[in-house]
Amino acid sequence: MSDFLSLKGKRGLVVGVANEDSIAWACARAFHELGAELAMTYVNDKALPWVRPLAERVHASLFMPCDVREPGQLESVFETIEAEWGQLDFLLHSIAFAPRDDLHARVVDSSQAGFLQAMDVSCHSFLRMAHMAEPLMPRGGALLTVSFYGAEKVVEDYNLMGPVKAALEASVRYAAAELGPQGIRVHALSPGPLKTRAASGIQRFDDLLERARQRAPQDNLADIDDVGAAAAFLVSDRARTITGNTTYIDAGYHVVG
Repeated sequence: MSDFLSLKGKRGLVVGVANEDSIAWACARAFHELGAELAMTYVNDKALPWVRPLAERVHASLFMPCDVREPGQLESVFETIEAEWGQLDFLLHSIAFAPRDDLHARVVDSSQAGFLQAMDVSCHSFLRMAHMAEPLMPRGGALLTVSFYGAEKVVEDYNLMGPVKAALEASVRYAAAELGPQGIRVHALSPGPLKTRAASGIQRFDDLLERARQRAPQDNLADIDDVGAAAAFLVSDRARTITGNTTYIDAGYHVVG
């Protein structure tokens, strides 16, 4: 491990690991390999058997339940971090959800309840985390979330998550402006289509993958480890003057109209 890019002495929270195919897991592994101490969460008891072994592999010091839809769970995570660590250097938010019926429908046909739930889980929860992380970052830090190109342009079958991710990217920019004076940097990671558990809910996702591969200038797709490498750089001190960006990790997929 080169000291050119080191996370030794840093402590980070990773939210969104579901299994070994998760973007959040690749990021956690990259953070750990560079020396960071980690806190990890799992969404519920059903996910626990899949996530606990991964937390053990990166020697997560803190391992807690966190379903942002459940009152008090997210607050409990940050209370534990404050009690056990007293501070936080970075966090990764990698969660998204929309009810299946709304996700598979046209955006104009989405229900109010489904739209609000998708926005709450996929976007507002990141702002909640930013709010609770701020007092734990007196020396500055980094906040990361995960987006997709469907936030910027219409992507067939991405549907409701398009406007939700657009709101998330706008939230990143505003949070970067508001938290910048405290030395807190804010980023959206935008990989191309990846086979993850979350993506499996999108209709005809295999077709989306193939269209993206054909479109990308590098004629391939990024993988979760590519996203992990970018995330590790962005939370490091080497990226101390970078903030407010949507960082594409997609083999050039986003540059082709």
